[in-house]
Amino acid sequence: MECQPKRGARKLERRAIVALVGGLLLMGPRAESGAAPAPCGTQATPPATYSHVVWIWMENHSYGKIVGSSSAPYINSLIANCGLATNYHNVSHPSLPNYIAATSGLSLGGLRRFDPDCDPTGRCTTRRPSLFSRAAGWHAYEESMPSNCLGQDSGQYAVRHNPPPYYTRLHDCALNDVPYTQLQTDLQANTLPAFAFITPNVCNDMHNCSVAQGDAWLQAEVPKLLASAAYQSGTMALFITWDEGTGGSSNDCATNTSDVGCHVATIMVSPSTPKGSTSAVLFNHYSLLRTTQEMLGSRRFLGKAGRATSMRPAFNL
Repeated sequence: MECQPKRGARKLERRAIVALVGGLLLMGPRAESGAAPAPCGTQATPPATYSHVVWIWMENHSYGKIVGSSSAPYINSLIANCGLATNYHNVSHPSLPNYIAATSGLSLGGLRRFDPDCDPTGRCTTRRPSLFSRAAGWHAYEESMPSNCLGQDSGQYAVRHNPPPYYTRLHDCALNDVPYTQLQTDLQANTLPAFAFITPNVCNDMHNCSVAQGDAWLQAEVPKLLASAAYQSGTMALFITWDEGTGGSSNDCATNTSDVGCHVATIMVSPSTPKGSTSAVLFNHYSLLRTTQEMLGSRRFLGKAGRATSMRPAFNL
């Protein structure tokens, strides 16, 4: 008769299996070559200021459609291994007002000119300063955009998901608003700017395609960021969020905790973020703006970011 392992040994074995599966998910599709270290919880103290903050914006899915979804195994592995804001809110509807709010701090009233979604011409622009102009350096990496700072839709590229062209005083848009293919070049050359805004195309961001499609895209692309010299230096953080939820009825979402269309998932990935950390503090896109400005060393907060709650204490950023 075979000897059965003791209960404690069985528990240790199960934990080892869970850890292995989580590590393989985080590594992406080429995990067979070796084990990857967990991306979060590897250093106790965050840097006073960060060299790089990266945002990835996904599209049009409320919190409950992402967190715990069997269609999003990679996203949920990141949640388990890093940080999740469980009470995070978009600002309004539709897409464009959220992109502008998060990068400028414009109030709900100031966002009305961007509703409905519109191309960056005439009234559908602003002279307000933005996070792009306040950062020491920036790039927006736009998947499927055929040329720099393109001001109209083209194929699977949607200009309404690309905020820099809407800022008329942002004179370096043509230089820094670039096709997504530039990101890998910058990662390999270790020339990632202080602030990086990443927009998948309208299929890979879940707007026109499934949650599973977006999850697969993140599984393929996020490990490249985490393996970069920028992240491995310990002074880079990654935020993944959704522009807006769906299924609700309100366009006043920043503090609306009852409307399902106002509640989205936001994931924090940094070396100092404790593994599996969560926070139920009310955050929103203005909080993300304030937090990023703090992390990059700026105290001249943009618009509504000045009164928003910082996410740094909750996630040890």
